[in-house]
Amino acid sequence: MQPIQLFELASRQAEWLSVRQEVVASNIANASTPKYLSKDITPFSAVLDTTTTVQMARTNPNHMALSDLSDDNIAIKESELNDEIGMQESGNSVSIAEELTKTGEIKRQHELNTNLVASFHRMMLMTVKR
Repeated sequence: MQPIQLFELASRQAEWLSVRQEVVASNIANASTPKYLSKDITPFSAVLDTTTTVQMARTNPNHMALSDLSDDNIAIKESELNDEIGMQESGNSVSIAEELTKTGEIKRQHELNTNLVASFHRMMLMTVKR
């Protein structure tokens, strides 16, 4: 029987959301720091593309190897320059409005993640009770 990978995937996304929240909080904290450049992390879709959750059997050593689940897949990079604010006089590129929008997105994604895991967990418990 194939193990259920949903919990592993949800855990991976929760880890990604945690790292992204740290980066966004750092951007907000440094909003008035001269020459501070706004940062963000790689999108979860890119992390998901490099993460293989369903392991396939390798019958030949020449077949492709699986990617790892290490944190190297989550990279912090400089954000693209916001056209609305551009580069401020102090050399800072942080837009508070954009960072607060990212915070809202992170909150919604985290709530969706936890609700899906809770629903799946309830569904599994219902099948076990029968």
